[in-house]
Amino acid sequence: MFAQMMIPHHEQAVEMSTLAETRATDVEIVALAELIKGEQQPEIDSMTAWLQAWGSSVMDHDEAMAMGHGMQGMLSDAQIAELKAASGPQFDRLYATYMIAHHEGAIEMAKQVVESTNADVAALAKSIIAGQTGEIEQLKAFLEQ
Repeated sequence: MFAQMMIPHHEQAVEMSTLAETRATDVEIVALAELIKGEQQPEIDSMTAWLQAWGSSVMDHDEAMAMGHGMQGMLSDAQIAELKAASGPQFDRLYATYMIAHHEGAIEMAKQVVESTNADVAALAKSIIAGQTGEIEQLKAFLEQ
């Protein structure tokens, strides 16, 4: 279930970070978005491979939500539209604000499986918690400038 939920969660972070390539103007946001995209796409690939090996389905965002399992920190369609419409400093601040909430949701999801008996799942959960906690600190520092 963790992998099935985290894949669409990560996919949204990748989508947000892809927007930064053409909309962000602050070098720190551009670099952080590149880092996030570079970290999360390989994690999506790993979780997809796990699900395939386990004979489980890979769900998209709508399928995961239809199962009734909330994904903490996910942006609404309106928030995604707002991010897509923004550029420059406005985009930078929205991206930072939304990515903080998005990462906080991923951390909460990861905490639920950090003690998993599956070593790969536990290791990924620990990595998500550590990496995204650091990125939240950077994003908060950016917003405080």
